Order: sequence, then C-alpha cells, then structure tokens
Amino acid sequence: MADPSVEAILSGRCMVARVSGEMDYVTEPVLRSQFKELLSRDSRFIVLDLSGVSFCDSAGLNVLIGAWRQADAGGTVLVLACAPESLRPILQMTGVDQLLRVYGTVTDAEAAFEG
Repeated sequence: MADPSVEAILSGRCMVARVSGEMDYVTEPVLRSQFKELLSRDSRFIVLDLSGVSFCDSAGLNVLIGAWRQADAGGTVLVLACAPESLRPILQMTGVDQLLRVYGTVTDAEAAFEG
C-alpha cells in the first residue's frame, strides 16, 4: 500500500491540494498531519482534489470533517472537488456533502471563489 499524499499548489486565489492514496484507519494519522500542515499555510480558500483517492472509509471521512472544522475555525473555506465515483454515495449517505461543498472539477471549485 502506498502512503497517502497531499500535494498542494497555489492556483490564483486558491490552494489546490491533490489527495492521493487510501483514506482509512491506517492512513488517518498521516493524513491528519498532512492536512494540519496544509491548513497552517496562509490560504483563505482550499480545494481538496480527491481524484487520486482510491479508497475512503469512516476514518477517512472523519479526517475530511476534522480538516473542514479546523479550516472553518481559522476563517478558511475548504471545499472538495473531483470525488471519485465510489466516494460520492458515501458523501451523500453520511451528509458530508451538506457540510462540505463538493464540486465536479477543480475548475468549478476555483470559479466559486473568484466571484
């Protein structure tokens, strides 16, 4: 199993972070640490590109919710983009899509911040 990674690039007013690998109870500590580091950067708008996520369970969802809470508390807007087909129903069933805005593409998410 490859370690999960979070690679961030600045794109206009947004920080786009591409999340890759599995998001589960095994990778949770690594992801929490990487998201915490990402949120410590001075960016008001963060898009999490989930296109590289191969698996996500409840621990992975908890990491996303924790990152959203940390971002929200710090005045940062955190949204999701490119959720894999397998992850979309989980986001809907758990209501995570009501907490975090989910966009079809990174471009759509970035456009929401431009206005």
